[in-house]
Amino acid sequence: QVHVVESGGGLVQPGGSLRLSCAASGSISGINAMGWYRQAPGKQRELVARITSGGSTNYADSVKGRFTISRDNAKNTVYLQMNSLKPEDTAVYYCNADILRLNYDGSLYVQGYWGQGTQVTVSS
Repeated sequence: QVHVVESGGGLVQPGGSLRLSCAASGSISGINAMGWYRQAPGKQRELVARITSGGSTNYADSVKGRFTISRDNAKNTVYLQMNSLKPEDTAVYYCNADILRLNYDGSLYVQGYWGQGTQVTVSS
């Protein structure tokens, strides 16, 4: 069994900062890419930032220069540092992890897992 748990959301004023964390635990043989997505009310879920196991990153244009994604492979954890927050960043933020799992025959397969989401509200 695998668990993916986010933390760090909350209420912040425009221009403020928040740091989100996401930890994967359980029956894990390794983790490929990890990422953050968000979904605002009435909108589709969208990619915010993603990072590979080797550290390559990509960001949504709307957050470039303000958000930074990083990961600690030893802790199976990914972080999202969010600076200069704007009201339009308000959303539920979800963590996604492509986790390597072991088959009964010893082979590996990749399965994607989502966290339960954490609310980020940017408001004065």
